[in-house]
Amino acid sequence: MNIYVANIPWKASEEQLKQLFAEYGEVSSAKIIMDKVTQRSRGFGFVEMPDDGAAQQAISSLNGFSFQGKNLVVNEARPREDRPSGGGGGFRRGGFNRQQ
Repeated sequence: MNIYVANIPWKASEEQLKQLFAEYGEVSSAKIIMDKVTQRSRGFGFVEMPDDGAAQQAISSLNGFSFQGKNLVVNEARPREDRPSGGGGGFRRGGFNRQQ
């Protein structure tokens, strides 16, 4: 099961996150999402646990748990939604609309 974890303290490491969840069962991976520009933690991440029962126990036990001074938000990760291609916003050249 893929587990979403939010409100992770910036000073926390992936290894510390993995150890926290390992108290409830085997952890396949623990990943803290980093900002591409600053290379600092974005404060959320994902933990994968192969045993759904252990993962559910971890979710119910760790949601709201105080970890390094912050209360974690823990729930089952939802599948990534398909995002429409193209971009929103952005700079457009030309300052007026000319009609002919």
